[in-house]
Amino acid sequence: MRISNFTLSAVCLLLALVFGAAQSGGLAKPVERPNIVLIMCDDMGWSDIGCYGGEVSTPSLDRLAAEGMRFTQFYNNAKCTTTRASILTGLYPRRGKGGLLRQNMVTLGEAMKLAGYQTALSGKWHLGSGETTHPYRRGFDEYYGLLDGCCNFFDPKQRDPKYKGGRIRQFGHNDKDISEFPDDYYTTDAFTDHAVECVEKFSKKDKPFFLHVCYTAPHYPLHAKPEDIKKYTGKFRMGWDTMRRQRHERMVKMGLIDPKWKLSGRDSRAYDWASANHDHEDLRMAVYAAMIDSMDQNIGRLMAALRKSGEADNTLVLFLSDNGGCAEEPGGRSPKIIPGPKEFYAAVGPSWGWAQNAPFRRYKSWAHEGGIATPCIAWWPGRVPKGAITKEVGHIIDFLPTFLELAGADYPKRHNGHDILPVEGKSLVKVLRGGTRKGHDQLAWEWSGNRALREGRWKVVWDKLDKKWSLFDLEADRTETNELAQTNSALAKRLAGDWGEWAKRTGLRR
Repeated sequence: MRISNFTLSAVCLLLALVFGAAQSGGLAKPVERPNIVLIMCDDMGWSDIGCYGGEVSTPSLDRLAAEGMRFTQFYNNAKCTTTRASILTGLYPRRGKGGLLRQNMVTLGEAMKLAGYQTALSGKWHLGSGETTHPYRRGFDEYYGLLDGCCNFFDPKQRDPKYKGGRIRQFGHNDKDISEFPDDYYTTDAFTDHAVECVEKFSKKDKPFFLHVCYTAPHYPLHAKPEDIKKYTGKFRMGWDTMRRQRHERMVKMGLIDPKWKLSGRDSRAYDWASANHDHEDLRMAVYAAMIDSMDQNIGRLMAALRKSGEADNTLVLFLSDNGGCAEEPGGRSPKIIPGPKEFYAAVGPSWGWAQNAPFRRYKSWAHEGGIATPCIAWWPGRVPKGAITKEVGHIIDFLPTFLELAGADYPKRHNGHDILPVEGKSLVKVLRGGTRKGHDQLAWEWSGNRALREGRWKVVWDKLDKKWSLFDLEADRTETNELAQTNSALAKRLAGDWGEWAKRTGLRR
């Protein structure tokens, strides 16, 4: 076929115009739509993993940190359920009638599906199993895991002991209940198996995917494989006080904390190490460490699957914990409750649960930094700067708007016939690229009577055991050792009042 001179000239002119416009920025770049893998563990302390100063061997997470970014000021909601609700909705948890997950909220699964993503959740849900609260009915194409809060790691249908209520936990795949498990079953492995299957399936399609992996490790009961426990037996005989000091020193050297921040003092619920049963206490912490070690091995498997699929370079991976280390001790600290095997139901207790959050005060369910601060790692080759440490303040409500911005999608105002509450999080995209952002004017927390509000460098905290507001300057004293409410009473009173207004807006009954 012959092409006329006029046609050829027109084509050349058009190409020149297009090339020139692109060179001058006249044409918009195509929207970058990465896959997103959001990994969350359960009841893990701020300083447990290697790249945050801990003793546990976590080469997979350490590699993500070395190749990506660590946050030093990232926050959760201090409790399993409220954290999960906020991550999924981009909202502070709503209290009162209607529960934590309502029809006037859109979940990450729903929002990312609307953005054209394939979606899956592997692991713990803990937000309901009804028609309007089941993950399979709230936007996730694939779901496998625990619909409850905790379960036996080797047999999720094994009844809890009487001192934990004697319940049988709910476990399922999509909309089907699962009641039988093979002899070699271990939840951490199974959740990863499902996540890997989703990566393999989703990567064969042209659409990007969102995968939320929610491990139950290292939440009690303390269950781990003998070969993993063996690695750590004897390594914690230094005791919780010495472990905290050692972690504090390592974190200062790593640049994760300011050297001027003092190591916070002994917790009011911590036991005396000298009079403790050292063999039993060492084993409790050894099994806890083994659970984290196993999780890290499985994160390595998941990353290997991403690389094998060819999707790794276009995948944002994030890792965090749902709250601080846990001080709960169902069944007590009797050495007759043996950590490790499936027949027993043990926990680490208040001393280790406090030490796991070194250098901070308190633990899960409290609003001091030990309860609400989480390690957070971001990895995205070529986008997130390698080996970075950011001091930018972030919160779990920020994930949803961040992911929607990366997906090139808007937050929906209506969904399934319901008006949707406006999102309360703010995008972290600038931070993930190594920059800064205008963050939240204030952040607030509450669980079980413990309260806090942060405004810039200032934070007020209400400890339900102390029953008073305390004021701290987090720039000078993030470990909350120097109480300033007496010398700055007007500021403390204003921030406490602001917390009250936030509580009213979110439906809290005080």
